[in-house]
Amino acid sequence: MEQTPNYTQPPQRNYGRYNAEAPVMTVGNWIVTMLIMIVPIVNIVMLIVWAASSNDNPNRKNWAIAQLIFVAIGILVWIALAGAIFSALGDFAGAFSQ
Repeated sequence: MEQTPNYTQPPQRNYGRYNAEAPVMTVGNWIVTMLIMIVPIVNIVMLIVWAASSNDNPNRKNWAIAQLIFVAIGILVWIALAGAIFSALGDFAGAFSQ
């Protein structure tokens, strides 16, 4: 006798490390996520919360981690460019002061 799957069982919310399937985030979930990212300061706080959360959707968690990596890279590039610009301006100003 062939067993049929039990479709009346409620979905499991086990987002553990070894769960192979994650629930799909709907378009509405992504719209709310993007609206939260518009708000200054709140966006960084929420990225950290989502990245550190073990109960949140793993898709949003991985996205938040990727976003934080890009933020860190952006900050490092900004610091390098600002240092190069200030160095060039200092050399430029020094050339006229002599």
